[in-house]
Amino acid sequence: MGRLVRKPQLPNFELHFEGLEDVIASAPPAGAVAADNYLERMVKYIPREVIGFSMLINAILEQALQSGGNAAAMAGFPVTGIAAWALIVGCALTPLFCWYMREDGDAWVLNAAVSTVAYPFWAYLMGAVAFTKYHDGNLAVILVLTFMVVSGLVSPLPRQAKARGQREVATNERSPRLVEALA
Repeated sequence: MGRLVRKPQLPNFELHFEGLEDVIASAPPAGAVAADNYLERMVKYIPREVIGFSMLINAILEQALQSGGNAAAMAGFPVTGIAAWALIVGCALTPLFCWYMREDGDAWVLNAAVSTVAYPFWAYLMGAVAFTKYHDGNLAVILVLTFMVVSGLVSPLPRQAKARGQREVATNERSPRLVEALA
C-alpha cells in the first residue's frame, strides 16, 4: 500500500478463448492492479505530514498569542497574520508533498487536489491560530467527518495497460495526425 491513492490498472485482453468466457470472467484478470478501496482512499487523502508541520507552527504561535494577547507580535508582525501565512504555506506544501511522494501508478494529481482542499478542514479541527476567532470544536468535527466521508467517494479513473509494442504503434499513429492537424 503506497502513501498516495493508486489508479486501478485494467488488464489488456487481446486473447479470446471459445467456451471459456465464464471461467475468464470469474477469475481475477492477470496484470490488473487493484484500486484502493473507500476506506484506504479516505485515509490517504489526509495530508498527515503537512498537518504535523502545521501543528508545530501553531503550537508556537498559540504560546505567543496567549502571552501577548490579541496584540501579540513576532518580529514586528502580528501573530494572527503569521498564522494566516502559515495556513497558506500549508496549502501550498500539500500538493508539493504529494508530488514528491508519488510513485508509478499513483494518482498524485487527484490526491494533491483532494488533500489540498482537506488541509484547511484539518487545520480548523486542530485549532489553527488563523481560525482563533471562528473556532468551534463541534463544528470542526462535523466538517472533517463530512469531508472524509465525501472524499472517500473520489476515486481515480483506471488506466489501461498497454504492451510496449502497442505504445509505439499508438505513438506512430498519432504523429501523422498531429502533423496534419498542425499543418
